[in-house]
Amino acid sequence: MAEHLLFLTGKLAEKQLRNILEKMQPEFTYTVHQLGIKVAALMTADMIGRRLQDTMGADRIIVPGRCRGDLDDLSKELGLPVVRGPEELKDLPQYFGKAAQKPDLSHYNVKIFAEIVDAPNVSVDEVLKRAHYYKSVGADVIDIGCLPSTDFPHMEDIIYTLKQEGFTVSIDSLEADDLLRGGKAGADYMLSLHESTLWIADEVAATPIIIPEKHEDLASLDRAIEIMQAKNRDFIVDPILDPLHFGFTDSVVRYHTVRKKHPTIEMMMGVGNITELTHADTAGMNALLLGVCSELNINSILATQVSKHACRAVKEADLARRIMYAAKQQDTLPKHIDAGLMALHEVSPFPYSWEEIKDLAGQIKDPNYRVQISSEGIHIFNRDGLYSAVDPFELYPKLKVETDGGHAFYLGVELARAEIAWQLGKRFTQDQSLTWGCATDQLEQTVDLHTFKPVGTTLKKSS
Repeated sequence: MAEHLLFLTGKLAEKQLRNILEKMQPEFTYTVHQLGIKVAALMTADMIGRRLQDTMGADRIIVPGRCRGDLDDLSKELGLPVVRGPEELKDLPQYFGKAAQKPDLSHYNVKIFAEIVDAPNVSVDEVLKRAHYYKSVGADVIDIGCLPSTDFPHMEDIIYTLKQEGFTVSIDSLEADDLLRGGKAGADYMLSLHESTLWIADEVAATPIIIPEKHEDLASLDRAIEIMQAKNRDFIVDPILDPLHFGFTDSVVRYHTVRKKHPTIEMMMGVGNITELTHADTAGMNALLLGVCSELNINSILATQVSKHACRAVKEADLARRIMYAAKQQDTLPKHIDAGLMALHEVSPFPYSWEEIKDLAGQIKDPNYRVQISSEGIHIFNRDGLYSAVDPFELYPKLKVETDGGHAFYLGVELARAEIAWQLGKRFTQDQSLTWGCATDQLEQTVDLHTFKPVGTTLKKSS
């Protein structure tokens, strides 16, 4: 007879737990019980003892891995074993010996418009080169950005060439003449029309992106929406996202207001006003902004890569939209779906404790050095001893590699990586490059542990 397990959880994790168990197709039977708390990690043994009135025929109770308290006493009180599961729900399949299920990131519902902001000053060949790059990192539409009071004689050539190469194209300007020329040249979208320039949409087939007549003027946006709906024309609405300290919070409220009043219209968010104009790492910004888009069903964004610090913005937005789509489909938090947006830190940076490393070091019988990190610092060991520090320079005098330049260089590289990983809270694995997620293209190198020389280098594309 199959073992029957009782899983105790909180409100936020209940649906995800049920989904994981269902997909596992376990050999045991089970009951999932929500204990009346929101966050499962706040569960304690005393709380379980007070709240659990029925063990529901279970042979064993599985509680969250972060549940605090004495489970031995609780087991005696309930008359059956109570054990902690994994700290993270995603590890439940491994906990029961099943293969982990990799989230499907092949789907998304947000189009990325990638803007070439200085197109009038760029040759046709260069625009085509940038377009191919943007497409390779996730862009769906190549946005041709016009410049105020700047001649653009080769606009038509750019649009024609991009269309011939199979690209979807948008023309981006507030000048009516630019938009008319772009639309007539074959652009698929026009950014941006407002109430007074809607007549342009009658002249060309391009889908217009509509903004307020004046900043924050949602009444004019409502009127423009009504006009386009009466004409039965496709359109996209952009209430305009403002930079921080220049109306950002109010602009987010505007998006919410427009969505609430017009629940089915297509909307766009220009994320560049945040990623370009905030000097902070853009991966987290893109995660948050694409999360807002997911909640409000905003299915288009305009992204730029002008500032040097925003040089991966399109790639990050591509991954963020896929993560948010997967989380929304699974009705779960956007955690443990993909680590590509966690460039600086990791969820579990130190897989081994100091005690475990010390035990391992005591079993080493050869002269080859192993390098590991724990929350306490950097550790290097071989058969001759175990040395620990937070500064690699403190370790050098103990390693006796003064006469072996190649060995010294190899250990220097590994200890430098270990120091960076320890300082940032990243996962370190000897002989492997640190992973930086979406922030870079990784060079994956294999090292011969006897000669300490690289034996192969390949480009590993980040997810």
